[in-house]
Amino acid sequence: MSSKKKGAPLPASSGGLMRFFEDETKGYKVDPKIVISMPIGLIVVSWAIEIFLST
Repeated sequence: MSSKKKGAPLPASSGGLMRFFEDETKGYKVDPKIVISMPIGLIVVSWAIEIFLST
């Protein structure tokens, strides 16, 4: 029974994930404030259009 425990794989550590997210990738870099504010702005504009066109 002890041989099964010795041969069992170890649980994955977060070390590989940390290295993955630290790597620089190609592409556009967007500020998180812009990512959050754009959908909120679109929602506000759509509500404003709905209010002004429904009257």
